[in-house]
Amino acid sequence: MDFIIQKSLKLVESGLVPDQAIRAAIRALSKKRLIQEGRYDPEQGAQRYMDVLNMLKHSEIAIETDKANEQHYELPTAFFQAVLGKRLKYSACFFPHDHTTLDEAEEFALQIYSDRAQLQDGQEILELGCGWGSFTLWMAERYLNAKITGVSNSATQRQHILAEAEKRNLNNIQIITCDVNVLELKTNTFDRVVSVEMFEHVRNYQKLFEKIQSWLKEDGKLWCHIFCHRFLHYPFEIKSEYDWMSRYFFTGGLMPSTSTFLHFQDHLELAQHWQWSGTHYEKTSNAWLENMDRHADELRPLFEQVYAQDADAWWQRWRIFFMACAELFGFEQGQEWVIGHFLFNKKVV
Repeated sequence: MDFIIQKSLKLVESGLVPDQAIRAAIRALSKKRLIQEGRYDPEQGAQRYMDVLNMLKHSEIAIETDKANEQHYELPTAFFQAVLGKRLKYSACFFPHDHTTLDEAEEFALQIYSDRAQLQDGQEILELGCGWGSFTLWMAERYLNAKITGVSNSATQRQHILAEAEKRNLNNIQIITCDVNVLELKTNTFDRVVSVEMFEHVRNYQKLFEKIQSWLKEDGKLWCHIFCHRFLHYPFEIKSEYDWMSRYFFTGGLMPSTSTFLHFQDHLELAQHWQWSGTHYEKTSNAWLENMDRHADELRPLFEQVYAQDADAWWQRWRIFFMACAELFGFEQGQEWVIGHFLFNKKVV
């Protein structure tokens, strides 16, 4: 059976299978995952939910951090500049209309973040998992008297953000390159901690939220954006050849539930929760794939430099990754896997 699976995956990664067939297979695997996690069996689902919750509470803050960094940032920044929108936002964007462009969707999302995080000029703001600086640079441009600290696990991202800040004459940004497991900051420093699609790389929210509480001022708040499932939470693990996403793109990751954070309120108290349909991520991922295909001639040499003899396979793996994200979040009209926004108040204990 494993041999058959391996042969099938190699065929898919060869580029010979039409995208339509790949997308249909992804939808079938998404349905299979729901069944495995107990989506349609209340008793099985409840037990699985509690088992995963117990695992999270006894884990390190994050695992496989080096692997996760390697999987997404091994390619040079030029790849992401060609594929992502103008802001280099490597996370779900917001499409209020069918005719909204990717660049516009990035801007809509960033403005929503600011509103929901209740950002103001003059604040000290910490962003955990700042990527290529889409939100960090946006905040620095609009709140010139704010002090923005971004944390990334990638030295390449730090270099890019600081270079962009210099180009834009922004002197209110500092970037720290650090693994969140060992990140230590001054206590009672920040008015806001914000994070966009980093907490999916976290396991033990109890430990992380305890750290964040110590970094916040007395009236400080945490705001975060995560992708999640409406009811289920489950880790990405490599148990078989079927676990393609875990192997190549999300080792050590977690699919949180919209309710996962409710179980971690010893140090932070949930004040508000919002939800976007998964169709916003579907549109985002499809736009990334479209950009990748449009810029194939200029991007192919990058893959040859990075992946050498495996360049063709990795080209198709990235295409499949974008298709997988689109089909997962578009499943059932975006009503299974969704985007969650959460605002927490610091809990005084």
